[in-house]
Amino acid sequence: MARRGLPTQVATGAIIVIIGLLLLLSTTDTLDVGSLWRYVPSLFVLLGLWALIRSDFRNVTGPIILIIIAGTVQLLALDLITGRTIATWWPVLIILFGLSVMTGYWRQRRRVPTTSGDDFDLIGIFGGTERRVDSTSFTGGTATAVFGGVEVDLRDAAIAEPPAVVTATALFGGVEVRVPEDWTVSVDALPIFGAVEDERSRRPDIERSAEPDLVLNGFVAFGGISIGD
Repeated sequence: MARRGLPTQVATGAIIVIIGLLLLLSTTDTLDVGSLWRYVPSLFVLLGLWALIRSDFRNVTGPIILIIIAGTVQLLALDLITGRTIATWWPVLIILFGLSVMTGYWRQRRRVPTTSGDDFDLIGIFGGTERRVDSTSFTGGTATAVFGGVEVDLRDAAIAEPPAVVTATALFGGVEVRVPEDWTVSVDALPIFGAVEDERSRRPDIERSAEPDLVLNGFVAFGGISIGD
């Protein structure tokens, strides 16, 4: 089964809402939020930690890079380190990027993790997450990509009570959903400086029902969501 608890899209959305509220309080002169702005990077540190825990530490490099970058900005904001410190240690990010490339190679060589759960909740931050679903009573799930990618393979899944609903959010990243050839997919996603594409082949010998088997909704900003087979 998928991990229960706070969904990743809720956690990401909550951070965006908090930042928006701080901006609103500042622009309307309702409250002096200057001191609160200093701690905004800590929200992204928490998001990185949450991504690590939510993925059962399978998605490691991306969240760690986010934690290091946001943590560094936070330490700068609190005057606990200086620019000279960053100038000394910034090559660590290059090392982490190299490890990410190596990890991606090994990930391609091993089997994609499979889940028999009826739903999923996946997140890719500065990295990639892949999952194959083989549930016989699939109900839907959420996929969030922030400066990263999420790939979900539903070709071995079956829906007991259609439609299943998948909600995808791509912020400077991409979400790819692969579905069986005979599924009817209804897309209701909002792209802003991005794209939502159904890239499946149009085979005349495949009959698809009039009612959707899968509803794909969500939001895209500077990224993309694609449907494949």
